[in-house]
Amino acid sequence: MKRITYLILLVTLMLSAQEQKQPKEYSIEQFYENTRVGGGRFSADESKLLISSDKSGIFNVYEIDIASGEQKAITNSKEESYFAVDYVPGSDEILYSADKGGNEISHIYLLQPDGSSKDLTPSENEKAEFAGWSKDKKYMYYLSNKRDPQFFDLYRMKVGTWEPEMLYENKEAYSIADVSESGKYLVLTKAVTTSENKLFLLNRESSDITEISEPGFNYSPTGFNKDETEMYYTTNQGGEFARLMEFDLNSKKSKELYKTNWDVMYSSLSENDTYRVIGINEDGATKLIMWKNATQQAMELPEIKDGNIVSASFSDSEDLLRLTVGTSKTPNNIYVYNLKTRELKKLTSTLNPEIDPEDLVSAEVVRYKSFDGLEIPAIYYKPLNATADNKKPALVWVHGGPGGQSRVGYFALIQYLVNHGYAVLAVNNRGSSGYGASFYKMDDKNHGEKDLQDVIYGKKWLASQDYINEDQIGIIGGSYGGYMTMAAMTFTPDEFEVGVNIFGVTNWLRTLRSIPPYWESFKNALYEELGDPTTKDSIRLKKISPLFHAENVKNPIMVLQGANDPRVLQIESDEIVEAVKKNNVPVEYMVFADEGHGFIKKENEIKGYKQIRLFLDKYLKDEEVTLPDTTLKD
Repeated sequence: MKRITYLILLVTLMLSAQEQKQPKEYSIEQFYENTRVGGGRFSADESKLLISSDKSGIFNVYEIDIASGEQKAITNSKEESYFAVDYVPGSDEILYSADKGGNEISHIYLLQPDGSSKDLTPSENEKAEFAGWSKDKKYMYYLSNKRDPQFFDLYRMKVGTWEPEMLYENKEAYSIADVSESGKYLVLTKAVTTSENKLFLLNRESSDITEISEPGFNYSPTGFNKDETEMYYTTNQGGEFARLMEFDLNSKKSKELYKTNWDVMYSSLSENDTYRVIGINEDGATKLIMWKNATQQAMELPEIKDGNIVSASFSDSEDLLRLTVGTSKTPNNIYVYNLKTRELKKLTSTLNPEIDPEDLVSAEVVRYKSFDGLEIPAIYYKPLNATADNKKPALVWVHGGPGGQSRVGYFALIQYLVNHGYAVLAVNNRGSSGYGASFYKMDDKNHGEKDLQDVIYGKKWLASQDYINEDQIGIIGGSYGGYMTMAAMTFTPDEFEVGVNIFGVTNWLRTLRSIPPYWESFKNALYEELGDPTTKDSIRLKKISPLFHAENVKNPIMVLQGANDPRVLQIESDEIVEAVKKNNVPVEYMVFADEGHGFIKKENEIKGYKQIRLFLDKYLKDEEVTLPDTTLKD
């Protein structure tokens, strides 16, 4: 009996010690010594991988030697981020993509072995997107809006001469969603609303166009088989969640290939159709399955400790599989798996070695009830040393969109804030993707109202935790999340002690009238969800725009903005800052001259995110903090 009592006491003490864990605190500079990586195209001889990495402080193109793991910088840009596209077939040349200061007008560049580069899409306002290679590897397909800024046409360029040739002139406001390797077939979509679109298959040779979709559902193409007898797509037709479908080009009939009780996000075939990879959005995390295509027999993927495989692609030989793996504690890493030898090789180490991942927190999926009983999913980050005797401040985090989703994964800013004692609840309010078609539609023409209540009930959930200081809860978000932040501070000014608005919409009338021209094919769908600013909808849009109600703000706010943002113009943030200042409440404002809609340069992230934490320390934790001057200079 005494022994049992002793063991119970020992376990209790051990659990108490875990609860009282004091994590080492890390600086924002240490968090941004981490590296972000993306892509992973195999070279022709399959000895190297082409990736994008921000190891230098901004994104550049790198090659990784698969045998040795050695990384080599292929570009060395100091100002603009360069993103790897692919190796040019049959050569040592490389394609990469870049815009100017985050303006989203991306061009395709050819990088030659001598280090010189050529802009293949040089028109000043031309936005170009890589669309694949032809079956014989002699042509590059790409989309471009140089003919008309509102619409993307399909072009090809012959490798070597690189002269543009238009293949399809898009006069009907379609989105060109896919092109077969032969170029014979195009998959076209047309948005109806943000939750409904139409899907068409165009035979360029005969000009026949076949509609595959039915009214009321969402469709997304996922490629063709090698023989171009089948086209694949996902749709939520027939249920709440997207399933994988096969369309037979001869019979013009569709059949189901795979479904589960979550959305199928994407699917792809290996070079010779031997294998299929399917990505599933399972409760805010990516689950990957792979099968042999002939039998649909599931294959065992390598097990990576504490790792979540978020994407995969095959080499042309189908012998090698590139895996991108991440956790909520570490940035994504790239692995290569040899399907013949079963050897798994880790090629990147993206977490700063100065940071012990045990000092960081694992994301947890939680759910809470909103005002009307609707269950709201959220991703939760709890400080390791939060207890009833060591209460912590908290933040409600709101994702972008509308229609985005907070997902399990690594975000340096969140981990930085949690590491410095802030609990973070990333809510997936009604209208978020990933939880079924009905849930996604729940905020249509209801923004800033019921979805805002979901956010407020997230605050209530936080306040109910005995380790949270209920008087120290703020709100933070970017883009649509920035709008929700300002909506909360404006329409419910007593709910949150502070608000951090990262390039958020504050005037829906202006934003919806000034969307980029290349969003034309999506504009009406956006108006269907949010409202048309040229109609009587403008009355409601003004009502839900924080700028016109800024006199209600009574608690401190911070605003961060990119000067080149084409989606939320800087004037939006300028105006809300000036309006709130008239209330004699603290306002911090930071503008980054070389960023757009989202900050990607480490120097700017360090500067901006450090300021966020200092702002929160001062106005949420009530600590004695002197904030650096961020006054805008002419």
